[in-house]
Amino acid sequence: MSEILCQWLNQELKVSRTVNPKSFAKVFSSGYLIGEILHKFELQDDFSEFSDSRISTARLTNFSRLEPTLHLLGVQFDKNVAQNIITEKPGAATKLLYQLYIALQKKKKSGLTGVPVSTTQPLTSLKFQNVKNEAFREQRLSRRRQNEIMAKIQAAIIQIPKPASNRTLKALEDQKRMKKQKEAADVADEIMKFEALIKKDLQAKESASKTALDTADYTTTDLLSTYSDDDYIKKIQKRLEEDAFAREQREKRRRRLLMDQLIAHEAQEEAYREEQLIHRLMRQSQQERRIAVQLMHVRHEKEVLWQNRIFREKQYEERRLKDFQDALDREAALAKQAKIDFEEQILREKKVYEQIAVERAQARYRKHYKMCEEILDQILDLSFKVADYRILTNNLIPFKMMHDWKELFFHGKPIYENVSIKYIPDKPSEEQLTEMDKRNLLDSNDYEEYKVHTNMK
Repeated sequence: MSEILCQWLNQELKVSRTVNPKSFAKVFSSGYLIGEILHKFELQDDFSEFSDSRISTARLTNFSRLEPTLHLLGVQFDKNVAQNIITEKPGAATKLLYQLYIALQKKKKSGLTGVPVSTTQPLTSLKFQNVKNEAFREQRLSRRRQNEIMAKIQAAIIQIPKPASNRTLKALEDQKRMKKQKEAADVADEIMKFEALIKKDLQAKESASKTALDTADYTTTDLLSTYSDDDYIKKIQKRLEEDAFAREQREKRRRRLLMDQLIAHEAQEEAYREEQLIHRLMRQSQQERRIAVQLMHVRHEKEVLWQNRIFREKQYEERRLKDFQDALDREAALAKQAKIDFEEQILREKKVYEQIAVERAQARYRKHYKMCEEILDQILDLSFKVADYRILTNNLIPFKMMHDWKELFFHGKPIYENVSIKYIPDKPSEEQLTEMDKRNLLDSNDYEEYKVHTNMK
């Protein structure tokens, strides 16, 4: 049903806005397109005052202007219907458009509405008033018929009978077509028989009239020649006029009968077309209902998938945040442990450095102490040596001896002889080596002095 209405609106009427089944409720919620449809059928003269705005006041104004015209067409319309359309209730606009479609098609076939404005000249206000008057007369019948059609459609939509197979539908259509053809042939035969009977009757009447006229003419001639009475002539003329009027009435009755039969035949064709339309709408409604159920299932599955996807994304996000927090905690723990290890290493190195510094200070102290001790011992040895020599000899010390003692003192060699070196073993001791160094030093000094004295001479 929605596709039929969309095709009617987009292709036949060519409304200003493209309509599809999904946007029915939205595009007709303002009432502007309904006014445009009525204006194209020249039933809404004040269409220029309509507004395409989506403001509530503009919508109410549009529907208040539409209400009289819709009532004239026999379309069920009240405040509840207008409220449902304005609030975009599903199915409200479709139902109203279908009723309007049926009403306009009937009025168009009966010649009560004009064709679209784009192809004809505008109708006068008098013609529009005639349309309104005729619509008032047919309002009750149209409402009853539309209610029956809508009741059938609603019953078909609610019950949703199982659709027949294509072969069964085709067989039913062929059977109905053959039945209609047979009825049309019977009607044509009846019409032909009736016309033949009428022609035969007319021929008999004409022959009788001709005979009567001849007799009347003969009688009239005799009477005129005999009596020549004006009253009698008037009676004959009146009789002839009555016979002509009777023939004319019979011809009118015959034509009226033929027209009644043609009207009945057209009514049967119209009923057949309406049945086909209802059948098509019922089948389409069933398909739409099944498709709607499937679409609801698909949407439900899509919603479930979407919710599951959101839940999984939330879990993934929580997992990522948890992993990130764990990584931060691990890095913080590692950094803290590294800091502790570094501080401990610094403390250990500091202790080692302090210990090394203490050892160096002690070693330097021992070195200096030993050096001072050795120097002091050598000074004491030299002093005691000089004092002993003076006490023993009571004289000054010879220059050569004092010079040797100074050389030993300057080179850090002991002045007193600790061991004898007359007999030197293969592996001399440290004291023996020291004594040998002292002897070598003194010998070297003597040799140098000798060389100096020799060169001087």
